[in-house]
Amino acid sequence: MRRAARAGLAGLVVVGALLLAGCSNDPLAEQYLSGDSKNYIAGDGTVTEIEPDSRQKPVDFAGTTAEGASVSQTDYTGQVVVLNFWYASCAPCRVEAPQLAKLSEKYDGQGASFLGVNVRDQAPQAISFEENYGIKYPSVIDTDGALQLAFSGEVSPNAVPTTLVIDKEGRVAARILGQVSEPSILDTLIRDTIAEPS
Repeated sequence: MRRAARAGLAGLVVVGALLLAGCSNDPLAEQYLSGDSKNYIAGDGTVTEIEPDSRQKPVDFAGTTAEGASVSQTDYTGQVVVLNFWYASCAPCRVEAPQLAKLSEKYDGQGASFLGVNVRDQAPQAISFEENYGIKYPSVIDTDGALQLAFSGEVSPNAVPTTLVIDKEGRVAARILGQVSEPSILDTLIRDTIAEPS
């Protein structure tokens, strides 16, 4: 009986090891399993662009900003929207914040609006971060994950930070998974999406 129990336990260990090894080709899974206590899963800056004919249906989203205002997809009708998923203690979020602030000012009134999506902090912490980094665009407090869920799918924001470019019809046009390391790349994505025919 003991021998059979030991054999069964050994089998479970082998199956578990194989399952974990199967995940090792996924860098996000590797980060999750690493146990390094950095408290976020970082993307590698991979850019995914989606041609207009291949985009999924418009994403309907709504939330409340750190300042208490309601925002929804309908507030941005006919505009390109840049959604940045972040939180204050995320190191890559702090690095990219000044660059995002500059780009948001560049496109203010030029066909694109920025909206932050804070995935972890409460309003006072989010507001303090925005003030420290000169961010003038609002951020939705998404601690319940509603906006993250709304954008789950083919180009979901499954790392922090993630930046999505939403076209004028409300569809995801591009994603940068991880820190925006080259602002010129995001600049080009925004510019090209604004230039698309309505």
